[in-house]
Amino acid sequence: MSLNTDLASLVALHLCHATQKQLQQAVAFFGDVNSAVRATQADWTRAGILSDKQLAHLTLPGLAKEIEATLQWGEQPAQTLLALSDGRYPTLLSRISDAPILLSVRGQVSLLNDPQLAIVGSRHASKQGLNTAKDFAQHLSAQGLTITSGLALGIDTAAHQGGLQGLGKTIAVVATGLDRIYPAANQALGRQIAEEGAMVSEFPLGTQPLAYHFPKRNRIISGLSVGTLVIEAALQSGSLITAKTANEQGREVFAVPGSINNPQAKGCHQLIKQGAKLVESGQDVLEELAPLIQLPMLSAAQESLAFNAADNTALNTLTRPGQSLNHVYKILEFIEYDPIGLDELVVLSKCAVSDIQSQLMMLEMAGQVEALSAGRWRRIKA
Repeated sequence: MSLNTDLASLVALHLCHATQKQLQQAVAFFGDVNSAVRATQADWTRAGILSDKQLAHLTLPGLAKEIEATLQWGEQPAQTLLALSDGRYPTLLSRISDAPILLSVRGQVSLLNDPQLAIVGSRHASKQGLNTAKDFAQHLSAQGLTITSGLALGIDTAAHQGGLQGLGKTIAVVATGLDRIYPAANQALGRQIAEEGAMVSEFPLGTQPLAYHFPKRNRIISGLSVGTLVIEAALQSGSLITAKTANEQGREVFAVPGSINNPQAKGCHQLIKQGAKLVESGQDVLEELAPLIQLPMLSAAQESLAFNAADNTALNTLTRPGQSLNHVYKILEFIEYDPIGLDELVVLSKCAVSDIQSQLMMLEMAGQVEALSAGRWRRIKA
């Protein structure tokens, strides 16, 4: 399929909500997408590919105006229409059986092919759940992972906020047309994501936030990502649908455990029982994904450690028999599993800020500590 020649015809089928399977059937029956769109209603009826509702939309007198409005939207700065045949279409998403035939994108199209982790969870998350989501997202984004979520309130919002603070940024997959941002409370966040990351939708312009669009949207969140992390989800949560589609797509599924008395943790516990990987830190996720992806910050860390090892200054070479990590890195004795801030480390260790920051960087690369939001750190290994 030629993108330049067939985009308008593809938009016509997109506006009728044609699936990938229907597009393939239409091309097989009519020869190409242009011939399919020019075919008569009788030809389409004989083909038996589209539903009556879809065919009625395809033959609407006003369809040409809808097509023109969509094409004009895609010609605006930082706004793109991505056909399934386009070389920029996200590779991982193209591999799922029901990949959208057309994506609308606001923001950085290239980000769609970067390594992504989906982070999803409850709209009614606890404060702890929100902090956990933001901490995971910020840490993983700092390592080069792009954080993908659905722009909903709760865990999604915290994940996007954390992702924006790192190297990998964030992608929001929405269940409306990209001419609106839903929910209204996330309009400022949505605009920031469009400026610094990307917003994505398979739905035509003007599409309202209807309930049945959200489960459909979830397959794109997981389809773009190498793995899906669930943080706080009730047993009936839509996040479990995202985890289910991730599993069906052959992607990794992770879950953060919680209190057995917290109903928002029961969905995560169910996922773990079903085989999802239990994770307690961003480092746990990175260790699982490392064989699948190559992240810029991980590569830099590995190179730095190798270089320092050659100079006999790396973590392992600095410790002589009888020495502990606490002897080499003084601040490690002040870092426990509960988060601690830089200011508190200065007071406790009586070290210079620059010295503490240098030690923290090396300890993070060695997998001993992890950075959290708001300039906090915590130990992740004994």
